Amino acid sequence: MLSGRRLDLLDPSPFDIEIEDIAHGLARVARWNGQTIGDHAFSVAQHSVVVEEIVAHIQPDIAPKWRLAALLHDASEYVIGDMISPFKSALGFNYKEFEARLESAIHLRFGLPPKSPATIKTLIKKADRACAFFEATQLAGFDRKESLRLFGSPPADYDLVIHPLPAGQAQARYLERYQLLAGAMGVLPAADAWHTE
Repeated sequence: MLSGRRLDLLDPSPFDIEIEDIAHGLARVARWNGQTIGDHAFSVAQHSVVVEEIVAHIQPDIAPKWRLAALLHDASEYVIGDMISPFKSALGFNYKEFEARLESAIHLRFGLPPKSPATIKTLIKKADRACAFFEATQLAGFDRKESLRLFGSPPADYDLVIHPLPAGQAQARYLERYQLLAGAMGVLPAADAWHTE
């Protein structure tokens, strides 16, 4: 990792995980495998910030730690990339187990329980699907009817216009959200010396 950390992918340790590495990696991982319109890919970092925002919109009184869980919901992709769900299923249980171990290490690193409660997972998934609806219709060439069939309706009182950001800006925005949420939790792991633009 750019921080100098070495992460054992088969046995990931929370001590080898840094938020700067996550933000850097996710800002360079494209949603929809980059098959979107515009000058910039819609990054997993930007997607994660939107999902956290939607979670807070759906449940305004949600605790900061669960908002942080929403921000980190795809954090494992900083190491393994963004794979579409059908392909994950085709790879089988070992892939899902690997992803779960990495997610647990990430959660522990940032003061969250290794696994989120089912209600929180459901809420994050709902927000994730709402974001995917907007991405599909605005960036990936899906019509509204197809997006509704695949992802369901986003919250009726929530609207989003997506402007994919350059990687550096997406990275900075992800780190800003992390700092705000970790500050609200009273948990701020020491930042590395390198910074984003």
